Amino acid sequence: MKKIIILILVFVSSSIVFAHDAHYEKIILKTWNISKEHKTIDGTFLMYKNALIYIEGSNHQIYQYPLQSFSQEDQLFLTQKIHQVNLINSQENKKNTKNENLTFIILFILTIGIIPTWIYSLKKKNSTNFKYILPIIFMGSSLVLFSFTSSVMKRMNTITDPLYVDSAFAVFKPKVATRWDNTYFHVESKGIPDHEMMTGIKGWQQQFPIPQCYIGNNAWSIPLNPVKAATPIPVNNKHFLRGAVAIAANGVAIFNPYTNTGIDAYLDGQLDNFGGHCGRADDYHYHIAPLFLEGQSAHIVPIAFALDGYAIYGNKEPDGTTMKTLDANHGHDGNNGVYHYHGTKAAPYMIGNMVGQVTEDTTLQIIPQAAASPIRPAGTPLKGAVITGCTPNNTKNGYTLTYTLNGKTDSVEYSWNTTGKYTFNAYVNGVKTTNTYNGFKQCDVGVYIATINALENQISVFPNPAYDYINILLGNTNIEKDIKEISLYNLLGEQVLVIDKYKKTIETNTLSKGTYLVIIKLKDSQITKKIIKQ
Repeated sequence: MKKIIILILVFVSSSIVFAHDAHYEKIILKTWNISKEHKTIDGTFLMYKNALIYIEGSNHQIYQYPLQSFSQEDQLFLTQKIHQVNLINSQENKKNTKNENLTFIILFILTIGIIPTWIYSLKKKNSTNFKYILPIIFMGSSLVLFSFTSSVMKRMNTITDPLYVDSAFAVFKPKVATRWDNTYFHVESKGIPDHEMMTGIKGWQQQFPIPQCYIGNNAWSIPLNPVKAATPIPVNNKHFLRGAVAIAANGVAIFNPYTNTGIDAYLDGQLDNFGGHCGRADDYHYHIAPLFLEGQSAHIVPIAFALDGYAIYGNKEPDGTTMKTLDANHGHDGNNGVYHYHGTKAAPYMIGNMVGQVTEDTTLQIIPQAAASPIRPAGTPLKGAVITGCTPNNTKNGYTLTYTLNGKTDSVEYSWNTTGKYTFNAYVNGVKTTNTYNGFKQCDVGVYIATINALENQISVFPNPAYDYINILLGNTNIEKDIKEISLYNLLGEQVLVIDKYKKTIETNTLSKGTYLVIIKLKDSQITKKIIKQ
């Protein structure tokens, strides 16, 4: 009997050891800049868990901070580091999948087939050891079945790591700003790329690139928990004819290849050398996959994310290998079991069908969606015109667009001021025509996020751990009037308490022990704090 118990202990111990995630670390000594606290920490990257970066200091103390607390340089380093770890884990999982599956199949057969037969045989023989062996067999079988179920559930998990999403946008910061909550990954931008715009367009609609304010509540929203649709909706001349279907890594929206008139914009000559043009609101966007973004990062990262939550890659797979065969949706499942799309030079260019569940409103656009702000009436087609350049002015508040028509070169100079006044000077055959429009004031990317960070620093929740109550202390009394609701959620996402106004002290003595999220909803933002109830 002692031998049997020893064998079981060895088996269980081995299972626990092999169940641990492998760590692929190369210790890097580094000075980390914590921008929010204006301090530095000497230490090494330890891990990323629960949306927090863990740093082990030289004194062996463990520090934890959100990614946004670090300097821009450190954020880029961290996103690339975590992306590398994810790739290694993915490759290792791929190598071990066949062996794991075979092992589980054998154990499963033993558990549900051979072992019950053996039990029946022992019982029939009235073995004296039966009453001792039965509990051991039961525990072993339960362990096998639990391991099998856990493995399957782990592979079914499709929740997207926000740092994985952020790795695509990191190289374009600070012109692009990012943040996330439990539901969406938000991207802030002005929709203007670093490359030259409009050059090469032949089917010009007389629209001009004007920076937009895709910030705050008007930021682009990528679902962090994508779910495959039972019937994917096609991206064609009948669906998604308004608005974006994806957001590129440089913060520029990507529309359906078909325009709102049902025409393939690329084949019709409406796009510039990078696959973009301006819409009726003077908003610049692409209509085909921005494949040129594939080489912008030192690592293989997505060139865009579809608004159904799935990544879009270029000509290579996430592990750097050649693109695999594409399905009818223009993508396939990755090594981790999660779907992703690929961009190509030929139709459908990027997305054949929306694999993930999306909501298409009556105007044929995906919601939620950021909106552009027009400042003038939409232009009309200028037949025969070919755009030859679109150059920013020296003060970075406008452009000069040049075009040829009937063998002559004409231009339009346009700019804006700080009050939201837009001036267009058109030069046709040497004659100047001026039009002015009152529109929105230009904005700055990242201000909303900076405001959120400032609010987080001014709102404290304590004690933590909590016992019978928590206090919510405001560093600025003006914040109180903006608080609309205070809620507590458990880690299952269940709301366990809600208060429709600010309250300094909240009783928690009726709550079970565990971890909770305190969500403070303000007029234009939301602050989340984590507490532990003892």
